[in-house]
Amino acid sequence: MLNLLKSIYAGLCIGIGGTVYLSCESKLLGSFLFGLGLFTILNFQFNLFTGKVGYLVFNKPKYLLDLAIIWIGNFMGTFACAKMIAATRYGAAIRAKAQALCTIKDADNYLSLIVLGVFCGTLMFIASDGFKNFENPVSKVVAVFLPVMVFILSGFEHCIADMFYFSMASDFSLASMSALLVISVGNSIGGILIPVSQILTKKYSKQ
Repeated sequence: MLNLLKSIYAGLCIGIGGTVYLSCESKLLGSFLFGLGLFTILNFQFNLFTGKVGYLVFNKPKYLLDLAIIWIGNFMGTFACAKMIAATRYGAAIRAKAQALCTIKDADNYLSLIVLGVFCGTLMFIASDGFKNFENPVSKVVAVFLPVMVFILSGFEHCIADMFYFSMASDFSLASMSALLVISVGNSIGGILIPVSQILTKKYSKQ
């Protein structure tokens, strides 16, 4: 239950990040401010799918169930945030921007989505692991905000952010949900690339 609750909180944080991003005329500023969502999640130890999936290779198979719960909780949190924002005076304007984004994602092909998801997944692992391991407070901030800015400005796909955009746009079509699953797979592959490389490096260094 705690896992689900912390996952819902994480979804809300990403929803706030998505809201400020869609509210900014400057994409550069919006990408920077979006990072507050991830920084809050890591600082309060909430559960974000893209921040946790990279550690799959270090855990037992039952960790897959934890990840599934986190994914669902993140969706619940982003959905709740989207519906609350939609009820405000800013809802219509933000929804229009979300719909424009979702139209592009719906029309994209699976190969494109999965590749964009892989790159984002790698950046999210860098951010999460950097925050976890860096001791210097400035390094922690840079480790979080820089990867977020890179993935947004590069147009890479983040499945939890997309949950918010699809919810904001009220786009729950077969195309959008299929895209979301494909992006989730891409994020998962990208998330484990660095951990796998670390395992392989240690393995071959012993030979």
